[in-house]
Amino acid sequence: MRTDVDSGSEMCYNLLEINREGEVTMVLNDEQQAILDGKRGETLSKVMKTLIMYGEAFGAERMIPVTSEYGHTVISFGIGVMRPVYELYDKMLEAGAKSFQGFSADPRPLDPEVPANFLQKLVFKIMYSQQERYEEQLKKFGIMSDDAYSCACYLPEVNNVPKRGDILSWAESSAVVYANSVLGARCNRNSGIIELMGMIAGVVPEFGLLTDEGRKADLIVEVKTEKMPVAQLLGSAVGMKAMERVPYIKGLDRFLGTELTDDVCAYLKDFGAATASNGSVGLYHIENLTPECKDFGEELVKDGAEVYVIDDKELERVKKSYPCIWKKQDAKPKLCFIGCPHLTMSQLIWWTEKIENGLKESGSRKVKVPTVLTTAPAVLKEFRNTPYAERLLSTGAILSYICPLMYMNNPLSKKMPVITSSNKLRTYTSAKYYDDSEILEIITKGGKK
Repeated sequence: MRTDVDSGSEMCYNLLEINREGEVTMVLNDEQQAILDGKRGETLSKVMKTLIMYGEAFGAERMIPVTSEYGHTVISFGIGVMRPVYELYDKMLEAGAKSFQGFSADPRPLDPEVPANFLQKLVFKIMYSQQERYEEQLKKFGIMSDDAYSCACYLPEVNNVPKRGDILSWAESSAVVYANSVLGARCNRNSGIIELMGMIAGVVPEFGLLTDEGRKADLIVEVKTEKMPVAQLLGSAVGMKAMERVPYIKGLDRFLGTELTDDVCAYLKDFGAATASNGSVGLYHIENLTPECKDFGEELVKDGAEVYVIDDKELERVKKSYPCIWKKQDAKPKLCFIGCPHLTMSQLIWWTEKIENGLKESGSRKVKVPTVLTTAPAVLKEFRNTPYAERLLSTGAILSYICPLMYMNNPLSKKMPVITSSNKLRTYTSAKYYDDSEILEIITKGGKK
């Protein structure tokens, strides 16, 4: 389970159940002080108190308004063990608490189209026993729509694209790093529930990546590969080296250019997700490409920043370091997930053409391994209206809105030999990582395992 959800859920539940004594050291404006004093009810006072305690833990001196048009919540699953969270949400809703802005949520955990045997379906039913209850709660809090479930909420089809400089209250790590880095918005790597509290109160504590100083780089990454590095692999290398630091990346613009085209943004989506999951990166700068880099260049780099060189040998070393935790190391894959984070429209088209060509070369009509490509419901709707959808489905591939991580997060799925081109899914589950070219070889030709 993701720690950005777990740690926040327990902490926030406990904080709302107690009355904190002692002086608040943070400077509040009149409106914030009135909320804390209970002028808008006890529940909202506790929400504000929780946000203040959160901010004080990180040295924040004030609260600032959330300015984005929409918010986002990382918790999208009604898992039974989180009943205390849903009870907390019921209390908040009964007290009239509601997000001041519409919001999206991470992907739903289940889709009947995704292959699962009888026992897996039974386990899913037990695990996600609170799903209907939770989705009803999200409606009452103000979720944007029934389609607003995606980890890549910033895709234009989902309609939750923050503007540069917007202050966000998000927690989904892959969305936070994309919003900070590619869009130039400002958001810390918050925990689940804290994000919702920020959307309810309309403010967040100012620290870290919300500040100019906190957005400066303390790691220089020099990319010296012979060809464009695989996004998921490069992101993994950067993430494991940087951890929570802000990397300033040189040399990648040789391959990506200097404009944020659809293809470049798709690359950065996958790159950023790997930095955030293989490390704790919430913001990266790419020389001559990302918005703050274009404006400030090396002024963003702190004095004495460490230098990390990534060449082809280093990427190969990183890839070879990944453990395979399958019980049978050479097992034949039973399932393949592509799209964690969710795929863009251009990526769906790319995969359609690549799978078609791979099958043609092998003289096959259907994929050799059950293959699930995941995307946002809104993207899926648009894709189904293109000729590519029928072409992709004719290969035997499956289209879904599912969260692959939630599918894998149980003992039965953990035992399955699942393959993926997602470094995020590899990190959080037992899925085995292959890059895109290797995945194509396996699913269309039955190649290397």
